[in-house]
Amino acid sequence: MIALTIPKIRCGGCVASVEKAIHGVDASAAIKADIEARRVEVATSADRQTLMTALNDAGYPAEAA
Repeated sequence: MIALTIPKIRCGGCVASVEKAIHGVDASAAIKADIEARRVEVATSADRQTLMTALNDAGYPAEAA
């Protein structure tokens, strides 16, 4: 499980964009988003840096939580 803080998450549309970016790296990733905490948890075979790069490219810079 990889936990990431994504300060730009503010709504369901943001979550959808984040999920799309993560699924672009790992289509089978399981994602749990918490909008209030601006945090996502991802069960994936991808590594943290790959996810963070994909999120940054999508306009949602992430930090290790």
